[in-house]
Amino acid sequence: MNAAKENQMSHAPLLTVEDLAVDFATMDGVVHAVEGVDLQIAAGETVAIVGESGSGKSTTAMAIIGLLAGGGRVAAGSIRLDGREIAHAPEHELRMIRGRDIGLVPQDPMSNLNPVAKIGTQVAETLLAHGLANRQNVQAKVVEALSAAGLPDPERRAKQYPHEFSGGMRQRALIAIGLACKPRLLIADEPTSALDVTVQQTILDQISTMTRELGTAVLLITHDLGLAAERAERVVVMHRGKVVEQGPARQILEAPQHPYTQSLVKAAPSVAAARLRPEAFHVEGRADEPQGTEGTESAKADNIVEIESLTKVYPIRGRSEDFVAVDDVSLVIPRGETVAIVGESGSGKTTTARMLLKVIEPTSGLIRFEGKDVASLSRAETRDFRQRVQPIFQDPYSSLNPMFTIERLISEPLDFYRRGSGADRRKRVRQLLDDVALPQSMLRRYPSELSGGQRQRVAIARALALSPDLIVCDEPVSALDVLVQDQVLTLLRDLQSEYGLSYLFISHDLAVVRLISDYVCVMKDGRLVEAASSEEIFTNPRDPYTRRLLASIPGNELNIAS
Repeated sequence: MNAAKENQMSHAPLLTVEDLAVDFATMDGVVHAVEGVDLQIAAGETVAIVGESGSGKSTTAMAIIGLLAGGGRVAAGSIRLDGREIAHAPEHELRMIRGRDIGLVPQDPMSNLNPVAKIGTQVAETLLAHGLANRQNVQAKVVEALSAAGLPDPERRAKQYPHEFSGGMRQRALIAIGLACKPRLLIADEPTSALDVTVQQTILDQISTMTRELGTAVLLITHDLGLAAERAERVVVMHRGKVVEQGPARQILEAPQHPYTQSLVKAAPSVAAARLRPEAFHVEGRADEPQGTEGTESAKADNIVEIESLTKVYPIRGRSEDFVAVDDVSLVIPRGETVAIVGESGSGKTTTARMLLKVIEPTSGLIRFEGKDVASLSRAETRDFRQRVQPIFQDPYSSLNPMFTIERLISEPLDFYRRGSGADRRKRVRQLLDDVALPQSMLRRYPSELSGGQRQRVAIARALALSPDLIVCDEPVSALDVLVQDQVLTLLRDLQSEYGLSYLFISHDLAVVRLISDYVCVMKDGRLVEAASSEEIFTNPRDPYTRRLLASIPGNELNIAS
């Protein structure tokens, strides 16, 4: 810590929260979302609040900035910004505090940027509202803010709409808006949860650089313990609306004292927590990869999927060059094993999975399922294939029909393929609920009445309904907090052991991949750059891109307790 920062932090805290309580009025009565929260943030300091979904961390942050959702109110306690009480400040005062004194970088850039307003217009609104620019110089200040947030060619980007930006660029635009007025405190609410590790690192570095130059304090809301340990000086752990432990980041994460903190740390996926398998994994057509036994007839019989020279090309209207989404990819999926495909957004991993699912057709190449060319399957064979290969998607909120009960959601594939009698199907649905450890009382509920983890268990039960041999898991735990994530990963492993399932696991989270996978394929720009056993990839990566991915994992170098 430099001398200037030490001097800043030696004064009275910039933010003091004492005995904060937040209530929400609902149709079922008052919900006590936050109770008795105490925390302090010094000028220039970064403090992280960690905890699972529903712990109260985001509610605490929104109470500080005066943006509680409908029905929410500060029921008790004090929030002081530089000694000034703001817990019950009138709305016109809070409007002046937001942006100028407290900035916000929210989680989802797609829902927090106006889709019909240009990026520059949205930055300008913040500057004009706080009198930090006028009509004559606002465009220059917009360009300055976008440039400071790391957006290349800021003059051109200011004239574009959010849909023309990548996820990382949209998040940079939110950073520009959040820091445009040079606030004394920045609240960053899960600012990188939807981004892959390399983009995540770039965004966090940008926030650190800008806040350090401005002397801005940061309140970081996250469920990623590695990120908290790496980026914050102090960590506050919340559980069921209360602070259960707080202190120096490394101390909290290397030697947690409270049982809940210990459970969080234990559940956090880590590149050190390996699922070791000694077998070599061979990518056909790459002589530099370790040679397995795929060349023998017996080994081929043990591969449920064989992909050879798979390519997907999309023509781009108005351009002479086509976009190559997947470029000459070859790999195999051994029966009963988990093969993970990792890479940044746009690397081609999801496109590869969709071709395997026959959702999109490949431009060239071959996909064999149990020795049969998927492209040449008859209608009857395709119908059988779709029953034996099932997907689990990333977002359990959008992948389940909100109008269906849980019973109907799980029985839908059984009904469609007319599996057994009505009584047989009802019995099967109840068995599936048992398999995914959900109570029978869930049958009559709707998705909106379930937590994220429960919804993903329903999605898994639906995928299992037809007794498939292969499940394609496309980012199945990225929307879940660390404890629920651990439960779902454990469930997937247990089901694989019980039913001999094979998995193709798509993820940008390498720590999760380390935990679940037997073999790992690394993709970049549509091509396969490295593939080997999980142990080999994580302990002896050979490609520079793989090494860069591993180096980008938050907290990778920290000795987090296990």
